Amino acid sequence: MNTIGIAKHLRHLWREYGTLNNIVIVVALVIAASWAWGTISTMQTNFAAERAYEEQQRQLQLTQLQVDTLQFEQNYYKSDEYKDLIARTNLGLVSIGEKVLLLPPNSVIAKADGATTEKVSAQATSTMSNFEQWMNFLTGANARNLQN
Repeated sequence: MNTIGIAKHLRHLWREYGTLNNIVIVVALVIAASWAWGTISTMQTNFAAERAYEEQQRQLQLTQLQVDTLQFEQNYYKSDEYKDLIARTNLGLVSIGEKVLLLPPNSVIAKADGATTEKVSAQATSTMSNFEQWMNFLTGANARNLQN
């Protein structure tokens, strides 16, 4: 009985709404919906491709900067200034006309005295306010304290 009622109801709907105008409107709506769906999916695909392209462009620029940096470093390491600096620092060599001044190593007393001065000045600045520290800096009081 239920199937007969459903069939009867469907026939009534077909006779009431099954006109040519309504069928054309439904087909047009289906076509419009499918076109909109296709457009949105194409836009999403294009957007994802554009993001991937931009990311690759950023990676390319980063890699180019790294290559340029390495090229500059390589040129620096090949330069005479770098060779001169390394010869001075590692081998103790000097340029023509320069004189070497060798100083004796500091004694234990001098090292201990310097360490206590640093500790005292660090403790003194930690108890002072920020304004007092700036005033000491601007007036030169810190330099006078270090000389004494």
